[in-house]
Amino acid sequence: MKHNLLLLVMFVSTLGCSQDKRPIKGETEFQKEINAEYKDATTSPLKEKDRKNFKGLDFFKFDSTFVVKANFKRTPNENVFKMKTTTSRLPEYVKYGVVSFELHDKSYQLNIYQNQDLIKEEGYEDYLFLPFLDNTNGGESYGGGRYIDLRIPDGNSILIDFNKAYNPYCAYNERYSCPIVPRENYLDLEIKAGVKTFDKH
Repeated sequence: MKHNLLLLVMFVSTLGCSQDKRPIKGETEFQKEINAEYKDATTSPLKEKDRKNFKGLDFFKFDSTFVVKANFKRTPNENVFKMKTTTSRLPEYVKYGVVSFELHDKSYQLNIYQNQDLIKEEGYEDYLFLPFLDNTNGGESYGGGRYIDLRIPDGNSILIDFNKAYNPYCAYNERYSCPIVPRENYLDLEIKAGVKTFDKH
């Protein structure tokens, strides 16, 4: 009887541990990585109350048509400017280049920027910042637009995967200071890819 009771206790405690270590949700590597980051108290932008109930972000279903090979035109000699943010902070950026591509049989272009402080940090020397607005903003996606992280390509083309579009941290917590997407980076179509709007509890 004692032996059976011990087995039962062991089973219950194992069950409890396995429930605590639920597999990270996500259909793609990007989705799993961002969910793991937001679940971890040391890296999460979520408020504590939201993080405690966090099961995973909502994503549009992965759509390969939103993975585009874009023409990448560098724009040397651009002046450094202060990008507006959701607070009084004014980080310095430079317009690094212009990407042009086709989506759903129409041509579009976006500016790509480089944060002048971030490139001084190890591992971010070739980091590029692609913020954009589209027609899902304020409905299925965050009203302030979304961001994509890129790296400087070797040649004159660059792969843009809109399935990796993520929300500014301000979408989760107003204590963050987030760059406001420049109006010229508005796409007049619905980008049904990447992270959706966050349902705060």
